Amino acid sequence: MPHIIIEHSTDGHGSLDAASLMQSLHDAAAATGVVQAADLKIRATAFEHYLVAGRRDGFCHVSLYLLEGRTPEQKVLLSEALRAAMVRLLPATKSLSVDIRDMDAVAYKKRLLE
Repeated sequence: MPHIIIEHSTDGHGSLDAASLMQSLHDAAAATGVVQAADLKIRATAFEHYLVAGRRDGFCHVSLYLLEGRTPEQKVLLSEALRAAMVRLLPATKSLSVDIRDMDAVAYKKRLLE
């Protein structure tokens, strides 16, 4: 169920390979043991038009949406693991950030075809 959403600028990275970034974040999140690899859903969106503090500095922001119930320590572990993966792949990017979000288990609904 966990969703990793990557938002990034189209420039300001030196290079950014979205497929490699998605795989690296997948592996980093799964390695924490807090989430299961088979449950992760990851997508990326590039932004051509953006400002960071009023300037066009490259950015990459990751949001991880989880069903509620993880401890603060588990969320920190995930956040730090994802940020470390971003730092490795995007050393020239000015702004790298991660946000962990709880989803309301009662309100979250999905449909899967079998």
